[in-house]
Amino acid sequence: MPCQLLFVCLGNICRSPSAENIMNHLIEQAGLGESIICDSAGTGGYHIGAPPDRRMTTAALRRGIKLKGQARQFQKSDFETFDLILAMDRENYRDILSLDPTGKYRDKVQLMCDFANHHREREVPDPYYGGPEGFDQVIDLLLDACEGLLQHVVKTYNLTA
Repeated sequence: MPCQLLFVCLGNICRSPSAENIMNHLIEQAGLGESIICDSAGTGGYHIGAPPDRRMTTAALRRGIKLKGQARQFQKSDFETFDLILAMDRENYRDILSLDPTGKYRDKVQLMCDFANHHREREVPDPYYGGPEGFDQVIDLLLDACEGLLQHVVKTYNLTA
């Protein structure tokens, strides 16, 4: 059975769909498309059905990555479905854990930046209200964190291409 990863931010139009699509890009490059499945969601329901933010899409395209998908809201059933749930920041991390009052799924929920090897940031900043440089920064940070996450998943789940 494939390893299933869920990337979560607030609205599911900037950070989490970027992480999902960057991860899918890296998975395909590594020949692991059959072994790892990715999705993304938002803790808020503001943008359900919307495509990724056009500014984020532009920043990703500059690095050869096409952003696909439609925003959806995180559901309690996601705890059962996914092996790892990756929060973009501490606020979303807390919001996810608040839906698991018994702590049954606590070990599945992690911060995305915990997998970054080169960046020092501990949270993926929300670029929504800033300028274009914020979107570029998020893509760079997520590329780093997704590379580290892929190494972690390959090792933890003993995956080979």
